[in-house]
Amino acid sequence: MAWPNVFQRGSLLSRFSHHHVVVFLLTFFSYSLLHASRKTFSNVKVSISEQWTPSAFNTSVELPVEGLFISGIVGDRLNLRWVLSFGMCSSAFVVFVFGTLTEWLRFYNKWLYCCLWIVNGLLQSTGWPCVVAIMGNWFGKAGRGVVFGLWSACASVGNILGACLASSVLQYGYEYAFLVTASVQFAGGIVIFFGLLVSPEEIGLSGIEAEENFEEDSHRPLINGGENEEEYEPNYSIQDDSSVAQVKAISFYQACCLPGVIPYSLAYACLKLVNYSFFFWLPFYLSNNFGWKEAEADKLSIWYDVGGIVGGTLQGFISDVLQKRAPVLALSLLLAVGSLVGYSRSPNDKAINALLMTVTGFFIGGPSNMISSAISADLGRQELIQGSSEALATVTGIVDGSGSIGAAVGQYLVSLIRDKLGWMWVFYFFILMTSCTIVFISPLIVREILSLVRRRQAHILRE
Repeated sequence: MAWPNVFQRGSLLSRFSHHHVVVFLLTFFSYSLLHASRKTFSNVKVSISEQWTPSAFNTSVELPVEGLFISGIVGDRLNLRWVLSFGMCSSAFVVFVFGTLTEWLRFYNKWLYCCLWIVNGLLQSTGWPCVVAIMGNWFGKAGRGVVFGLWSACASVGNILGACLASSVLQYGYEYAFLVTASVQFAGGIVIFFGLLVSPEEIGLSGIEAEENFEEDSHRPLINGGENEEEYEPNYSIQDDSSVAQVKAISFYQACCLPGVIPYSLAYACLKLVNYSFFFWLPFYLSNNFGWKEAEADKLSIWYDVGGIVGGTLQGFISDVLQKRAPVLALSLLLAVGSLVGYSRSPNDKAINALLMTVTGFFIGGPSNMISSAISADLGRQELIQGSSEALATVTGIVDGSGSIGAAVGQYLVSLIRDKLGWMWVFYFFILMTSCTIVFISPLIVREILSLVRRRQAHILRE
């Protein structure tokens, strides 16, 4: 089997400067802080439900899905650093008002909470399309799976950070959990504004597209619209020949028509539903189903994110070795079905529960991280749009926005199923959605497996 160019040409690290490291860390921790403030709501759900709302209104509120579609388009047309910094700082202020100021003033109104959380969702939706686009500007497709697999742990690290911060101050009142995370996020937004470089061109370095023109297989993308790799024509562009040299964002419709965007968007809608259900409901499930203390449930839920971190990194590495993403996703998702069955039958034992939770996070969180980061970057950097390098945020917004539609619908359905049928049927629902994820990308799975077989046969014949 042919090894990818990142391994053929020496160490992956030798390709990166200190600017790459700084960009990696700043984008990593910026989105970690955004996720930490989201996680706070999940971590203090028990306290909140007891204090300000009747149980009838105790449902998770997903971030507005339209925001991700809009933010991706905006991110391709405005300075990504400005958009990201504004989103972080303004979101931090809204979180402070939502969870801290209203409690200090003893002002409880569900319509105010809904409006504030909707605004917070619109502001937070600037985060993911921007950070993926910035990472895509700095890191080429050589080794993208392992780089983005490791980097996509930012969401899980944010969940862990949010859980730790919330549980550490929860004894003083839930409002201090919101205060701490909002303060740290606001400070992070200031750092991003003054310290983040959006692209190598800002400091006079060549962009990744120019560097990849020198790669012997630069016209062999991991995402390809052709049925056969040999039929791919690298000179084809969706833009007119006269505009190829211009850096120009593509339209929403053009982005949707790119090969692989719709299948992966539909798949991610199902998978993010499951992943975010664990994100929003896991601490509550542990407290409600096993009777464990809220702070203990918060800390235990960290193991799901640990599994996601390891899963995303390892699966990204394997996909780089194979130079294919879909088969790796398929195997992980098939094993995810078994892990969901196992976790749904977890005994009332914290050690066993943590182990099963980690395995579940590995097989669900890992693929979710891959689709939202490495695969989104592949889709937004296809050779079909080589004349429109500013398409990445738009494509990322489409994929993640579709995922958020599924996640938003899922939060309502999880609450409804739990109330009517119980937790076991919630897990049956998760199994169904995971299976649908496989179905939506099945044409890509078949095509990429056949490509691997042809590659193997050609390698044998050459020997």
